[in-house]
Amino acid sequence: MSAPKVTVVGSINMDLVVTAPRLPASGETILGTSFTTTPGGKGANQAIAAAKAGAAVTFVGAVGGDTFALELRQALVDAEVDAQHLREVTGPSGVAAITVDGQGQNSIIVVPSANSRLSALTDDELQAVTSAEVLLCQLEVPLDTVTRAAQHAGKHDAVVILNPSPVQPLPAELLAAVHVLIVNETEEGQLGEDALAAVPHVVTTLGASGARYRGPNAVRLTVESPPVDAVDTTGAGDAFAGALALAWSRGPRDALTFACAAGALATTRPGASAASPTRSEIDALLSSQ
Repeated sequence: MSAPKVTVVGSINMDLVVTAPRLPASGETILGTSFTTTPGGKGANQAIAAAKAGAAVTFVGAVGGDTFALELRQALVDAEVDAQHLREVTGPSGVAAITVDGQGQNSIIVVPSANSRLSALTDDELQAVTSAEVLLCQLEVPLDTVTRAAQHAGKHDAVVILNPSPVQPLPAELLAAVHVLIVNETEEGQLGEDALAAVPHVVTTLGASGARYRGPNAVRLTVESPPVDAVDTTGAGDAFAGALALAWSRGPRDALTFACAAGALATTRPGASAASPTRSEIDALLSSQ
C-alpha cells in the first residue's frame, strides 16, 4: 500500500479521562478508579491514526496559549505528523471530559475553546489542502471552515472524507463537496436519508460488528471486524477513519477491511490517539484471520 498525502483539518484537545466501574446516572456521584490526561481531539486522533497506519499526514488546527498546547503539538510531532500549520491562539486549548466504564464504553463532553477559533483559513493552510490526495475532516471546528476546506480540496482533485461528528445538520454546499461520509449508526439516523443520498460513498461503522458501505450504482457491502478483547472503545472510530483515509484508494472493500482491523485493535488498549495501531500491527491482525 502506498503512502498517500493526507491533510486533516480538525480539532485537537487534551482528553481528561476518568475510568469507573460504570457510567453515572443523571445527578449521581460515583467513585472512579483512575484519571489521566491524554492528547486527543477527533482531528488530531485521526491524523495520528492515519500517520501510524502509513500515510504522510499534515495537520491544520489550533491550540491555545496554555500548558496543554506544548504537549498537544508534541503528540503530533512524535507521530510524525507535520504540525507546522498548527495555530496558537489566545485563550485555552480544547478539552474533552471522557468517562470510560468497566466494559470499555464511554461518554464524552467536548469543550472546543481554541478549536472554535480555526476560521478564515490562511493561504498556507489552503496550500496544505491543495497538496493533499485526501482531505479528512470532522465537525469539532467551525462548519464554515470545514466547508471551505472541502470545497478547496475538491477543486484540486483531492478525495474529501468527512466524519460528521458531533453530528449536526450539514449544508448543501458541504455535502456537495464530500466524496466519502463516515458515520456510526446513530449519526446515520440523525442525518437522515436526504443528507446521506447527497454523498456518493457512505461508510457506516457498526462497532464490534464491523462496517457497511453504500456506493454508486446501488453497490452494498458489509465487512466484519476481527474479534478482539476490547478494553476501551474511545479511539476506535478515529482509528477507523484515519486508516480508511490511508486505504481508500484501494477500493471500498479493501479500505473497510483495513479500517475495521485498525478500529478493532484500537479498542484493545486505553486512550484515543495512543490506541491507534501501526501499519505492521494492522497487517499482522489481518494476516492472522
